[in-house]
Amino acid sequence: MRDLVTTQWLARHLHAPDLRVVDVRWYLDPARKGREAHAAGHIPGAVFLDVDADLSGPGGGRGRPLGRHPWPSPEQVSRVMGGAGIGPGTRVVAYDDQAGAVAARLWYLLRAHGHDDVAVLDGGIVKWIAEGRPLTADVPSVAPASFPARLRAGFVLGKADVLSRDAARPLLDARAAERYRGDHEPIDPRAGHIPGARSAPFAGNLTAGPPPIFRPPAELRQRYADLGAEAAPPIVYCGSGVTACHDLLALHLAGLSGSLYAGSWSEWSADDSLPAETGERKALKRRGRREGPE
Repeated sequence: MRDLVTTQWLARHLHAPDLRVVDVRWYLDPARKGREAHAAGHIPGAVFLDVDADLSGPGGGRGRPLGRHPWPSPEQVSRVMGGAGIGPGTRVVAYDDQAGAVAARLWYLLRAHGHDDVAVLDGGIVKWIAEGRPLTADVPSVAPASFPARLRAGFVLGKADVLSRDAARPLLDARAAERYRGDHEPIDPRAGHIPGARSAPFAGNLTAGPPPIFRPPAELRQRYADLGAEAAPPIVYCGSGVTACHDLLALHLAGLSGSLYAGSWSEWSADDSLPAETGERKALKRRGRREGPE
């Protein structure tokens, strides 16, 4: 199974006994609940996993030292994935309603813990609905599985890794450009970005739509080459370690790789001892092109 699957592929394989479809809809707006959206209608057979409770460790929150979505322990990953019926032989397809911005968190989390047979549904439930495909409110019966989680080296980094990174290794910020620049900061303690970071909004991985889907691998390769990812695998961050995984999926689709700074800006900005920059990063010349924010 490829890392990105189409709605047509999912429709053909929806009832395969080794396939687990996972709804990971989640919203920054606390008035909106992914679990409620799932209950109102989801792709048949899909289970629900919550970004806050299931795909993040304890102790997170706005303005807290660990950031908003701390990386979960292997023990938590084992428990959650096993409870969702995901084991070593399970193919997993994750979807959301934000063009993979949230679903990529599950894709990266599973790969980081040794489970490569996972994909994101391109276009998500928005494309599924637009094509007239079925939804259900039925709760599937799921047999628990055993999921042996072991974090792979290099997939997830911390503040110390970012502070000590080689200057030749790119640092990419997946947030919207206005948050990178520090024009405003509606969520986290400080505005701006980590010094030396380049702006790489996750929306730049997508077509215009509607609905938006991932750009072709060759276009993604050029995008990330212009951001320095061919010279060295970048460290990628966002607000809280969720949409950065969208950039990491795009890098993977482009034949490149990177690492996640899991605490991201919500952790960094909560530590007053750490520096921050605002404004645009000065563009660099590379092969006749300009590197910098898109």
